[in-house]
Amino acid sequence: MKTINFFGTLLTGLILITACNKPDDAKLSHSDYLVFGHFIGECVGERCIEIFKLENDKLYEDRNDNYPWYKDFYKGNYDLLSSEKFEKVKDLIDFFPDSLLLENATLIGQPDVTDGGGLYVEYNFNGINKFWLIDQIKTNVPDYLHPFIDKVNEKIELINQ
Repeated sequence: MKTINFFGTLLTGLILITACNKPDDAKLSHSDYLVFGHFIGECVGERCIEIFKLENDKLYEDRNDNYPWYKDFYKGNYDLLSSEKFEKVKDLIDFFPDSLLLENATLIGQPDVTDGGGLYVEYNFNGINKFWLIDQIKTNVPDYLHPFIDKVNEKIELINQ
C-alpha cells in the first residue's frame, strides 16, 4: 500500500511540476496571453476599472470597463496601446507566481468586499487557462501573492502615466 501511495504522490508531483513550470525566459507566444487589472466598486471615474491584455509584443486596454465576475472569464473589448506602454509592462509575466496555478478557487481573499478593491488576473500559457479575482488587502491573501500584487499595481500605474 505504501508503494502505491508513493508512486501516486510522485506522479502527481511530476504532473504539477510539468504543468506549472514556465520557462525562465517566459515570453508570450502567439496564443498565450496575460490579462491583468484592478477594480474598485465604490469609485467614480475612468480609473475605477482598468483591465489590460498582454499578448505577444502588444498591450491592449479593455474599453468596456465592466466589473469582473468570479464565475466566468472577463469578456473584454480591447484596443491596442502604444509600443511604449507595452515596453513598460512586457516583463509582467516574469513575476507571475507559479503557485497561483495551484489555487483551485477563483476568489482569493475577499476582493473589494470592504471597498479595498481587487485584481483580475487571467493566465493563458502553454494550454493552461485560468483566472482569479484577488483581494488587494494583503492580510487577506497568501504571502506569496504580495510581490505579484505590488507588481501588477506598479504596471497599471506605469501604463496610466
